[in-house]
Amino acid sequence: MEKLGIAIIGGGPAGLAAGIYAARGGASVKLFEEMFPGGQIVKTHRVENYPGLTGGPDGYALAAALEKHAAEFDLPVVYGSVSDLKLTEKEKTFTVNGEGYAAGAVILCMGAGPRKLGHPAEDRFVGAGVSYCATCDGNFYRGKDVAIVGGGDTAVSDALYLSGICRKVYLIHRRDQFRAAATLVDRVKRAENVELVLDSTVTGLVGEDRLSAVVVENKFTKEQRTLDVGGLFVAVGILPRTELVQGQVELNEGGFIVTDKFMQTSVPGVFAAGDVRDTPLRQVVTACADGAVAATKAIEYIHC
Repeated sequence: MEKLGIAIIGGGPAGLAAGIYAARGGASVKLFEEMFPGGQIVKTHRVENYPGLTGGPDGYALAAALEKHAAEFDLPVVYGSVSDLKLTEKEKTFTVNGEGYAAGAVILCMGAGPRKLGHPAEDRFVGAGVSYCATCDGNFYRGKDVAIVGGGDTAVSDALYLSGICRKVYLIHRRDQFRAAATLVDRVKRAENVELVLDSTVTGLVGEDRLSAVVVENKFTKEQRTLDVGGLFVAVGILPRTELVQGQVELNEGGFIVTDKFMQTSVPGVFAAGDVRDTPLRQVVTACADGAVAATKAIEYIHC
């Protein structure tokens, strides 16, 4: 079993920032990532609010920059799924790719994933008209009519992105006010090919092998309307990836990990950073800050 000072689980901005700080701080550290570094930002069209990065770089470029920065400090990255994670003892243990590891401290950075609509036909149309990433799949609908569901920054940003490549974009939201930043809302209201469908929910998905239309219903008038679209992009929130730690660390009612200001969880030596934790803001800049704090405190923990 390989012994580490710090193990970082998850390679999004929080995990990479933690890795930079831990490696730079001289800790024996490894980062474990299931698929690819960058997390959700690799699916982001433009990152306009990361301080100092003017011009709105795309998410993939920012993720690559974070990965390169971590590599400059020789941060080892192991690709594979973490299993058999045991956090409650002083020495934390887990398995990746059949190899056993033990660490003095663990930083949980598993992030979060998209929340689904919950419609019975939703899974049937995934990859055949239903998507959770406009920047990943939007180009498949170039010149076509599409719809997007949601009212936050992601939904409105995705609507703006799609408006640049699609003929018509319907932005469906269950309320008459958006949660998104005012600047984004102003822009989407000015977009000529974006139609706001407010106070409405998706009640039907139509199609045989592929999605051909969505049915929306106004929650007040109960009037139903069929929108002939080839694609439906769902941006209705996120769910934390906390399956690994359920029953081991304290979670809030939404399933997010509860931490203090030092990113310490309810278990000594276990820290959490980024979208997986209970935080008032889920942005790249806050995820990186979380990772920096978590790594600094993890180093203090293993040396105390």
